[in-house]
Amino acid sequence: MGRILRILAKAALVFILVSLLFVGAYRFVPVPFTWTMLGDVIAGHGVTKRWMPLDEMDPDMARAAIAGEDARFCEHHGFDWKGIASAAYSNAQGKRLRGGSTISQQTAKNVFLFQGGGYLRKAAEAYFTVLIEALWGKRRIMEVYLNVAETGIGTYGADAAAIRYFNHDATHLSPTEAGRIAAVLPLPKKRAAIDPHGFVRRHGNALARYVGVVRRSGLDACLRK
Repeated sequence: MGRILRILAKAALVFILVSLLFVGAYRFVPVPFTWTMLGDVIAGHGVTKRWMPLDEMDPDMARAAIAGEDARFCEHHGFDWKGIASAAYSNAQGKRLRGGSTISQQTAKNVFLFQGGGYLRKAAEAYFTVLIEALWGKRRIMEVYLNVAETGIGTYGADAAAIRYFNHDATHLSPTEAGRIAAVLPLPKKRAAIDPHGFVRRHGNALARYVGVVRRSGLDACLRK
């Protein structure tokens, strides 16, 4: 038993050191590849991505992401407990299933882990969320999120999405374009931002309106220099 505990302790130490190394490196360098991207490659879809610094990206893209995914992004420290409680209550009432994951949690999952999984994956997600909140800060978290988030089959990041759907890069996006890209994020393999209909159109248009609310209310204050 003592030997097993020593092996587990060493494995845990190695995991912590390696994770700190990767989190520290990604604080400064673009994320080159993710497990989700690998899944697309294996499925034969290929991967289209192009890294764009947050300073170069239209600020309405981040505002649309905040409006659609995490309204309290600048207020919490990785976990939106109010959002989690609200999602749990809504799901318990039998309403449309909602997630309580913040942009920080989604970024941790997208960069370091795989999609799906159970409690073990959620525990690892929480661990990496704490790390990136402590070592990256909000601007870097948003920058990474908007560059690695899946925005269509084989398409990753807001810039690649803008080129795919609107034939121009993400340096200049209208609120409608930013809203439609943000509307795709929850189910990127089933939704498209170009000529959307149904829920994607309604949600994208709503997010386009909320972009101005995010700006005027200062909900993106942590992203401003």
